[in-house]
Amino acid sequence: MNVVHTTFSLERTFTATPARVFAAWSDPVAKARWFGSGEGHELDFRPGGHERTHGTGSGGEALAFASVYHDVVEGERIVYASTLTTDGALATVSTTTVEFAPDGGGTRLTLTEQATFLDGREEPEWRRHGTACWLDALGSELDGRA
Repeated sequence: MNVVHTTFSLERTFTATPARVFAAWSDPVAKARWFGSGEGHELDFRPGGHERTHGTGSGGEALAFASVYHDVVEGERIVYASTLTTDGALATVSTTTVEFAPDGGGTRLTLTEQATFLDGREEPEWRRHGTACWLDALGSELDGRA
């Protein structure tokens, strides 16, 4: 049994306004296109609301990701806590902050995640890579390529 702690930040700059980037994150239909790539996705975007998605990993394992939103400042900030389970076993617990800042005519998005990884069920680099892929998919959504 082991526990690994990590913190990472990812930054992206989008040509879309902060309001548009925030809307792509907060609208259930838009979010399902770029984030909910599993077999099911639901989003109740508000403080105290939740997000859930589930699917199957590359090795056939059942994956379930669940978040609770704790802080939502329209167009500026989102803070949520999440868990990932693999075949029903808790793999990670994390807190994520997403910040939206004007950058010229666009938006600079900064995502910071603090995570606890349990018993090797997920690795920090896997999470960082997967989160980077989500942000790339968000960019495609904003560019109309999704």
